[in-house]
Amino acid sequence: MLEFAEAGYSDRKTLFVEVILPLAIAKNYTYRVPFELNDSVAIGKRAVVQFGKSKLYTAIIAGIGTQPPEKYEAKYLVEILDDKPVVTHEQLHFWHWIADYYMCNLGEVMNAALPSALKLASETKIVLNKDFEFDKSTLHDKEFLIVEALEIQPELTVSDIVKLLGQKQVMPLLKILFEKNIINISEEVSERYKPRRRTFITLNPIYNNPDQRQELFAILEKRAPKQADAVLAYLKLSRQQKSISKSELIEESGAGDASIKSLIEKEIFIPEYKNVSRLYYEEEEAIGNFELSEQQQSGLQSISDQFGEKDVVLLHGVTSSGKTQLYIRLIEEMINSGRQVLYLLPEIALTTHIIERLRMYFGADIGVYHSRFNDSERVEVWQKVLNHEYKVVLGARSSVFLPFNDLGLIIVDEEHETSYKQYDPAPRYNARDAAIFLANMHAGKVLLGSATPSFESYYNARTHKYGFVELTERFGGVEMPLVEIVSIAEETKKKTIQSHFTSVLIADIQQALANKEQVILFQNRRGYAPVLMCKTCAYTPKCVNCDVSLTYHKSSGKLHCHYCGYREDSPSICPACGSTHLEYKGFGTEKIEDELSLILPEARIARMDLDTTRSKNSLQTILNNLEEKKIDILVGTQMVAKGLDFADVTVIGIINADSLLKFPDYRANERSFQMLAQVSGRAGRRGKQGKVVIQTYDPNHRVIKQVIENDYADLYFTEMSERKSFSYPPFSRIINLDIKHKQPEVLYNQAQYLGNELRKHFGERVIGPQPPLVSRIRNYYIQSILLKFEKDAVSINKAKAIIRDVITQFQTTKLSKGSIVQPDVDPY
Repeated sequence: MLEFAEAGYSDRKTLFVEVILPLAIAKNYTYRVPFELNDSVAIGKRAVVQFGKSKLYTAIIAGIGTQPPEKYEAKYLVEILDDKPVVTHEQLHFWHWIADYYMCNLGEVMNAALPSALKLASETKIVLNKDFEFDKSTLHDKEFLIVEALEIQPELTVSDIVKLLGQKQVMPLLKILFEKNIINISEEVSERYKPRRRTFITLNPIYNNPDQRQELFAILEKRAPKQADAVLAYLKLSRQQKSISKSELIEESGAGDASIKSLIEKEIFIPEYKNVSRLYYEEEEAIGNFELSEQQQSGLQSISDQFGEKDVVLLHGVTSSGKTQLYIRLIEEMINSGRQVLYLLPEIALTTHIIERLRMYFGADIGVYHSRFNDSERVEVWQKVLNHEYKVVLGARSSVFLPFNDLGLIIVDEEHETSYKQYDPAPRYNARDAAIFLANMHAGKVLLGSATPSFESYYNARTHKYGFVELTERFGGVEMPLVEIVSIAEETKKKTIQSHFTSVLIADIQQALANKEQVILFQNRRGYAPVLMCKTCAYTPKCVNCDVSLTYHKSSGKLHCHYCGYREDSPSICPACGSTHLEYKGFGTEKIEDELSLILPEARIARMDLDTTRSKNSLQTILNNLEEKKIDILVGTQMVAKGLDFADVTVIGIINADSLLKFPDYRANERSFQMLAQVSGRAGRRGKQGKVVIQTYDPNHRVIKQVIENDYADLYFTEMSERKSFSYPPFSRIINLDIKHKQPEVLYNQAQYLGNELRKHFGERVIGPQPPLVSRIRNYYIQSILLKFEKDAVSINKAKAIIRDVITQFQTTKLSKGSIVQPDVDPY
């Protein structure tokens, strides 16, 4: 690796830079710096480089030196894009740790970390931002050429623009056009950036003269009293604030939009159109106060005390115990000390819900970052964190990659959630674990919060590696919800079940609706029916690309694959035997919503799952409607289990608990308890005791009894004895290798070879190869090899180095042709 150094070399010295390319390549690449760019190079800046025959990429400078590469001749880099680094030294160190720990390449980490707009490449498509008006006369010649070309052909690649201008240095031009909001990156076409444009109003200066103003009022009061009201309202507001927006003026005056428009046409008002930050309204002020209960005060003191000795503290608080209020107090302390805070949440659903609550306390000091933001918004957050404009960042797992400079505290809320783990593509990191390393880099602290902690975190707390604080009571003395178990089999036998709803659940829903209260129904499967089956020959339509049955979605009238997105029309005749006797088996959220509307036609029912929350603001709309009581019953998947806090939700229905419990996975019981307890915790969170109805075929299941008694400790000790016997985490570390190929026979030989090579080093610690539950996805067949390493007996770093060598050696053989090997460290 090239020596890390800063800019400031003499103009004529030959410099070389090592860059990270956004590609899955094993090593960084070295480029020569043109003499005229010597003063511009610095670690963390973006450089445009040519890689391969003719492709251009945006790379990050990771090292600067004077030694050329030994094995190849260094090409010249094309351009430096930035005046100052966009990636910090700390981030580069963090990227290296992610790549080493999770066994991936630095380029894959860069791809996950940087917003797309910061890493343009040859094939990146550029489009005009049609929602933004600009004056072409302000453009330079080359900018004008690009805009004209985009008006003729709506989409161009970076390569097209290189040919159009006859030069390689086009990235700086595109950067300028992007910053002016004139162009967009087409990866974001579906949710293209719309700058928040607000109209600000000023009074024509001629009316600063009292005589002119008096004359104006005399005319308006006779002919247009509403317009007179608008001018009066403007004068009133102008005494209180510097700038007045059109919307504020309409609200203050009671005059309509037409009145303001008329005043603009008469040149009494002068409009000014400004782009304001699309992330928040700058003029928001921090407001709001609350008192901590005695238990919360004691918990807060205990967390602060334990932070003196431990870097990580686990806060185990029952649902609705007021953990968020403790987080707010800790954030306040950290802001007062001048340091930054990262507040991690597992779901965008939670991010949008909690952000409004935190804005009450921190106003414009808080920033938000998650994948529903479009590219421009993500770049804006990135820049604001880099420039120290945000003291608190609230976000989903990718927030760990933001350019923090002094991170004092990371809060990982709902730390048990599997959503913190990225499955595809690499890096397959866990944001909770990465956050602990990140905080350690900044000499900061980590608070893990959950009502149902992961066994790994609870084990670390019990063995005193982490600090531990418990909140055992709900805030305000609210009782835990009453849990009732209903046997589906019993009700089916008595014929008291309607569709998928037992008589108990229907009665409780009706009672809640009569009391003007709200209901949440949980079914962990989206779509209408998971399986379509022929009653004559048992034929089931399957995905053409994956080994899974297709799910019927009534909204589209098609069969969908939830793995690859394949769709086909739902058949009315069995393609195997010609029978017309086709029936839908099972049920998802769509069917629950549909059938409930027949049983309770007066109820206002909404659905919250991946299908209904795809568009940018749809999730926020559902949550707002629930809060404003425009929804009586919300039907949802696991999204509804995660931290939602609504005062009038008193009944929770779990439609079928068995779908969670009967899963072939050593974490199944832990996950089932977490899911059932978390869903149950949404009920009766304010004044009233809530009720939870759990429908199941197995009322005597151990986990269901533990949920009723809210006995997390009993679940933990029972499960841990089994995990110890079979050497599962937290008593061991696990690495999973997925080997993929399009031909099953070739894959079998490849997987056997890899398994045998690994056994030479690790013996019985290697399990497999064997096909996973879903053994073909997107036309790739899969074989999995599991490696278990005892925590105290084996150096995990040495084990990873051996695994890397085995994979590399395998990839140099002819046998590996066409294969993909994907390591997953600490798989979920």
